[in-house]
Amino acid sequence: FGSRLKRTLALHAFHQKHPGKMGKAGQARQVFRTYGKTKSASKVKSTEKKTPGQQKLKKGLVPGSVLIMLAGRFRGRRAVFLKQLASGLLLVTGPYAVNGVPLRRVNQRMCIGTSTKVDLKGASFGSVDDAYFAREKKAAGKKGEAMFAAGAEKKEMSAEKKAGQKTLDEAVAKGLSADVRSYLKARFSLSSKMYPHELRF
Repeated sequence: FGSRLKRTLALHAFHQKHPGKMGKAGQARQVFRTYGKTKSASKVKSTEKKTPGQQKLKKGLVPGSVLIMLAGRFRGRRAVFLKQLASGLLLVTGPYAVNGVPLRRVNQRMCIGTSTKVDLKGASFGSVDDAYFAREKKAAGKKGEAMFAAGAEKKEMSAEKKAGQKTLDEAVAKGLSADVRSYLKARFSLSSKMYPHELRF
């Protein structure tokens, strides 16, 4: 009991001589610090955003190759690859007159390239770019009117785009044989005991 009393008195005397360095007897020292008042926060330097370069085409993918689309509205359909756009997306067509797939852009990650090739001689699609697929801006109206008009209005393709689609389809479909036409019309699907990694496209 005597040694415990001496220790307590010694701690009390140290606390009286050095206030703030220790708390009450037997407690650990507590230090409170404030941040952000003395030191200025370091500013993060803004770096310029680098525009990604054009993606490389898959091996064996050339203009005229037949692709199998794996996503989107026309998943499972086959289409003819025309060219790669500046955005990196692929420009494809059914042709529309053959299997109902219009001129559209697809991501090459969502496609399977096949060994079937189509002759594109005479097909003119150099004027088609990413701006061709840009949506037209709508005039801002009242909230109530926009809600009811959304269901009533249907987007229709312009006469210019319809004519361009027809001209392109005629040039592509001209060199298609009967077997290739039936191949483009058929929808791709997997049945039982069919494994994608064992198939040859």
